[in-house]
Amino acid sequence: MQRVNLSTVSEFVLVGLSDALETHLLLSVLFLIIYLATIAGNITILFAISTDARLHSPMYFFLGNLSLLDIFCPTITVPKMLEALLLENKVISFTGCVAQLFFFIDVVGTEIFLLAVMAYDRYVAICHPLQYVNIVSMKLCAHLAIGTWAVGFFNSLLHTSLVFTLIFCDSNEVDQYYCDIPPMLAVSCSPTYSRELVILTVAGVLGSSAFAITLISYIYILRAILGMDSSESRHKAFSTCGSHLTVVCLFYGTTICTYVRPSSTYSPHRDRIVSMLYGILTPLLNPIIYSLRNKEVKCALRRVISQVRAALTRQGRLSW
Repeated sequence: MQRVNLSTVSEFVLVGLSDALETHLLLSVLFLIIYLATIAGNITILFAISTDARLHSPMYFFLGNLSLLDIFCPTITVPKMLEALLLENKVISFTGCVAQLFFFIDVVGTEIFLLAVMAYDRYVAICHPLQYVNIVSMKLCAHLAIGTWAVGFFNSLLHTSLVFTLIFCDSNEVDQYYCDIPPMLAVSCSPTYSRELVILTVAGVLGSSAFAITLISYIYILRAILGMDSSESRHKAFSTCGSHLTVVCLFYGTTICTYVRPSSTYSPHRDRIVSMLYGILTPLLNPIIYSLRNKEVKCALRRVISQVRAALTRQGRLSW
């Protein structure tokens, strides 16, 4: 029998960005501004939650976890993207590609489950306000948070091992701006059907379960809101739930569209746009929608800013 000589690749080339050099500077500035705004917004939320005792409650505990994930998510992909745009260095090592895919899937998966937990927390707060303190204890919050991070970790470990035990040869060009499951399956020269089936099954079951929990929670929340006597309370609750549902639907819709489908439907151009929605835009919007529109967080931020100003003033006086 004739033996086939396959040479596995040691590095990949990320070719998912524009080849037009005149757009590189503009894209770099745009993505850098978005990235810095995302980091600043989420760090500010984390600082406000950690320093203000009034925000030491289950809802803000979960918001802190969300902000942490929203810092990690763009940090995994954007720096390499900026390096490719500014320095024309699109090469990533095999190990670097494995690490990038693992951490990105880990963060995205954890956020999917965290959004479901946050929806359940809001359901208990609105539908069972008198029992909320007893049901959603800080011990339960810690267990739920650890559970979401653990499920995200093992989910990513499974997906990463399924992808990178494939053989990569001939072409090493990844048609995406970071290492992700669909473009890695597309560039592999191994049969991928069985692994795609496992990936689709796991992603479909976990993603659909998290989405179902979120959807059912919000259905009960909306029913409770409609039963409120005060129109002002209904308007406030509808506004909050509408904002939350917008981001939830955007995140779930884009991630499910990316991962819960066969690789035969893979479209590089469409997938680049979709991945930017949940990988770059959503982490930017989350601090605004989930936190900065909240009066308690606004008050906490004002107190933090006042304390910083007072400290700077005292420091200035001492230096003179």
